[in-house]
Amino acid sequence: MPTGGTNATAATAGIAGTAGIAGTAGEAVRVPWIVGVSGASGTPYAASVLRGLLAAQLPVDLVLSRAARLTLLDETGIGWRDAAWLDPLSIWLGRRADGTRRRDADEVRARIERLVEVHPPADLGARPSSGSYPTRGMIVVPASTASLAGVALGLSKDLLQRAADVTLKEGRRLVVVPREMPYTRATLRHMLDLDAAGAVVAAASPGFYAGARDVDDLADFVAGRVLDAAGVSNDLFRRWTGTLGEARSAAAGSQPDPT
Repeated sequence: MPTGGTNATAATAGIAGTAGIAGTAGEAVRVPWIVGVSGASGTPYAASVLRGLLAAQLPVDLVLSRAARLTLLDETGIGWRDAAWLDPLSIWLGRRADGTRRRDADEVRARIERLVEVHPPADLGARPSSGSYPTRGMIVVPASTASLAGVALGLSKDLLQRAADVTLKEGRRLVVVPREMPYTRATLRHMLDLDAAGAVVAAASPGFYAGARDVDDLADFVAGRVLDAAGVSNDLFRRWTGTLGEARSAAAGSQPDPT
C-alpha cells in the first residue's frame, strides 16, 4: 500500500501525451501537478479537481493542510492519516457529495494508486519544497483566506505555502481557488498581489447555465473552470454553445418522470 511521499509505480513513469523531463539515465521522469487543500469549506471542489487531473492521466502530489483534515472529517466523515492515505483518499474521491458511491470508484482508486503521492504538510524537506523538483504547476483548492495570505506574503509556514511560493518563483502556473466570502480589504489586496505575481485567482463561483442537476454538477463546473485555468483539458461540465436554454433542456430531458 502506498504511504506518504512514495509511489513506486509512478516515480519514473512517463505520462501519456507528455514529453517528460530526461532523468539521469535518459528515462522520462514523473512531472506532477501539486494540489494543496487548505482548511476552507469546499472538499467537493478539491475532490472534483483531483478526479479531473487523474482522468487526464496526470500525476499528482497532494498536500492536505492540518486544517484541511478537520474540514474533511467534518464534511465527509473521513479521517485522514498520512501514514495510510490510500483508503481515505479512495473513499473521498470515490463518493458523490451526498456520500453515495460513484460508479467509477474502482477506476478512481486504480488511478490514485498509479498517479498520486502524498506529502505531510509539516515536511518542509519534501520534494515540492524545492524549485529543482520539476512540476507542471500547483492548484490550491479550496484556498482559505489564511492560506491565500500566506502564499501572497511568501510566509512558507507549511509545505502547502512553500510549494506555492516555489511555483511562483519558478514561473510555473499557480491557480488559487478562494471559497470564503465576503472578502476583507486585506484579502482583496492579497488576491491583487497574487495576480501581480502571475497567479490565477479563480473564485469557487459555480455557473448555472450548464444545466446543473445536483451539488456534484455545481462542484464539477467550478473544478472544470479551475482546470481550464491550469491548461488541463477536461469534460467536467457542459460548455456554453451559444444556444439559450440548451443545457437546461438537456438536463430536464435526462430527469426521470416524477409521475
